[in-house]
Amino acid sequence: MNVSRPALTEAVSKDLLTASQADALWSFLEGRSKDTPSFRFTHILYYLGGMIAIGAMSLFMNLGWERFGGWGLFFIALAYAGAGLWLTEYFLKRALPIPAGIMATFAVALIPLAVYGLQVAMGWWPKGEVYRDYHRIIDWRWMFMEFATLAGAAIALWRYKLAFLVMPVAVTLWYMSMDLVPFLFNEDRDWDLRKLVSLYFGLLMTLLAFWVDIRTRNDNDYAFWLYLFGVIAFWGGLSMLRSDSELNKFIYLCTNLLVIAVGAMLSRRVFAVFGGLGAAGYLGHLAHTVFRDSLLFPFALTAIGLGVVYLGIVWQRHEAGITLKLRGVLPVPLRELMTRRQE
Repeated sequence: MNVSRPALTEAVSKDLLTASQADALWSFLEGRSKDTPSFRFTHILYYLGGMIAIGAMSLFMNLGWERFGGWGLFFIALAYAGAGLWLTEYFLKRALPIPAGIMATFAVALIPLAVYGLQVAMGWWPKGEVYRDYHRIIDWRWMFMEFATLAGAAIALWRYKLAFLVMPVAVTLWYMSMDLVPFLFNEDRDWDLRKLVSLYFGLLMTLLAFWVDIRTRNDNDYAFWLYLFGVIAFWGGLSMLRSDSELNKFIYLCTNLLVIAVGAMLSRRVFAVFGGLGAAGYLGHLAHTVFRDSLLFPFALTAIGLGVVYLGIVWQRHEAGITLKLRGVLPVPLRELMTRRQE
């Protein structure tokens, strides 16, 4: 539940608060939320600048950097990472946790480059493979870089406890889900197996995010990035599975509706976004394939949509009682999580 300045002004007009109490409460809430990531201009600048810097040393690195050679890349990565860690400490001392988290993440994002440079310098890397392919091509050889990145991110999280550091963990786990098939099965073109691995790996990452969510006892959202990439991997694998069976396609719809329900329960929009995309995809399949020439299908779909709206109205009327009963049968940690997420 978000409290806005107009809401406090309305509370004053209804004699629920005095003007001085509203001002004091607003000052308290502003101070409490200034270090919580939000869609404000300062934070947009923080993250935009940070992502540009991180992208420059990862996604957007060009072939010109290969001229530095293995040792050159290794020491450049170490120098940049050292600067990132110094800035992390600098910002933390000045109570600026968001820039500190971005700089710590910048340092962690340089670990793959450092490992790649070391491998090239030691002659352990095959010719023809370059660093920028790490973010474009699936290859089991990247897993050494991925394990090193996970280890570095774990150490940084233990040292700084900054939520944005979970981002490279989530991205790396996502990469690993794609590189796992050729690493374990020595198969480069078995796409059906890749889809299943992505599905189950995404499910495991989502469950990990749920566990982190339950264990979190402060305002830092450590689970956000794990949820994001876990759902992407799960939903992507699920959606790419081919099936000529209408029953399986209906099960796909039900799975997406369940994803939406889980998102509503946990107050996580990423579930609703991808679940909604999946449901829309199934309805598109019905419209263009099953009921392609049917005049009644649009009318039936409209009726279903209005029925869902009415269900929402009924739910709103009885939400408090239903929620109370449902929470009564849930485990205590899950009840606490739902309460925190809906505050």
